[in-house]
Amino acid sequence: MSESRARPSTFRVLGIDPAAAGPTGYGVVESDGRRCRTLHYGALKVAGKIRKESPGAALEAVHSLICDLLQEFSPDALAVESIFSALNVKTALRLAEVRGVVLLAAAQHNVVVHSYAPRLIKSSVAGYGNADKRQVQMMVRMLLQMTETPEPSDAADALAVALCHVQNEQFRMRFAVPATSAMKTPRVAREAARRITRAEIIRVQPAR
Repeated sequence: MSESRARPSTFRVLGIDPAAAGPTGYGVVESDGRRCRTLHYGALKVAGKIRKESPGAALEAVHSLICDLLQEFSPDALAVESIFSALNVKTALRLAEVRGVVLLAAAQHNVVVHSYAPRLIKSSVAGYGNADKRQVQMMVRMLLQMTETPEPSDAADALAVALCHVQNEQFRMRFAVPATSAMKTPRVAREAARRITRAEIIRVQPAR
């Protein structure tokens, strides 16, 4: 069961740490402008056997998970880690596929998406862009005043992504900075969807 919001002034974020092969972390954080708290977190791991039997099974599982989380917690925004440029091509492509279904789920639920670089996320929560996973876990625990260290590390990373956006949003509101980092707003997404009609779709027929 999801927790109801105590006050309308709270801001809720779903953080996602996509993975090319390992678990996809997720975490829901809520802020009232003074403190943040954790509502839910975890990591989705798809068995290797299922991945081999159906290449799209893992993507379907991630999409289903994100949709369930969006419906249950109704976040104001979704924050996701961007693709690290130093990754090899194969890993980057797999990660892009996972990010793709995350963005699709958000668009289907009209939730705005923000993307943050790994180093920026680590700097936001740990003060150091090269912080290791253990350092990130400890800082997430402290910032969210948790009674235990969030496990697995993928879940802690997702909470860090959410915290990064909360901090970014607080900075933006404090200094009246225009919201330009969003990948697509709900209004723009809906308008774009309405413009795409069946008559506008061009199907390319194979040559005979």
